Amino acid sequence: MHYLLLIYNCDRPAPDDPGFADALTRVNAFADELRRRGALVAGDPLPGESTATTVSVRDGRALVTDGPFTETHEHLGGYYVLECRDLDEALELAALCPMAEAGSIEVRPVAHVPGVDNSPAR
Repeated sequence: MHYLLLIYNCDRPAPDDPGFADALTRVNAFADELRRRGALVAGDPLPGESTATTVSVRDGRALVTDGPFTETHEHLGGYYVLECRDLDEALELAALCPMAEAGSIEVRPVAHVPGVDNSPAR
């Protein structure tokens, strides 16, 4: 089953920051562990919320707004999609994520809805 790990409130150091090399080593070690276990499907850091654009459709018209949809004190900094046998394994792996030490990791199962085709482009 796929699980989504959403990484919140974790400021990552810039490449010129003295802590960047250590943070990069820890994140890459986590990704290596996910690959070793056959769990890593995808994962990426996200730029700050100032780069977000929100789209909604009302009365057939697309409304485009700069920034995230909701006012929030939390910011989404990245994600991982994992293939896990169950929620317990997903939670175990979330606890190994180095970003959990500074922020928080929300773990959610990916819903499989009959008839929905989200397969990648061919």
